[in-house]
Amino acid sequence: MPELPSQKPTFEEDVDSISDIASRVVLYNDDWHTFDEVIAQLIKAINCTYEQARALSFEVHVKGKAIVFSGSMPDCLKVSSILEEIALHTQIIT
Repeated sequence: MPELPSQKPTFEEDVDSISDIASRVVLYNDDWHTFDEVIAQLIKAINCTYEQARALSFEVHVKGKAIVFSGSMPDCLKVSSILEEIALHTQIIT
């Protein structure tokens, strides 16, 4: 019979392992925000150029959603939080 591990991983170890997993932030289209509002918030959230934010906003508009950021889970949570400051709809996927 296989031996069981003598000690369970701690919560901190679990969080650290989750932090290393590449995650993505998806931004969804809506009928309430203007292009300028979304562009400004994307620049604030992901520190991109106006042109990059405009291209992402257009992709969200045309396709209904777009991946606007990829990175660690803590970074994705920060980006999502900033986008949601103005009630944009986001989702984090792993």
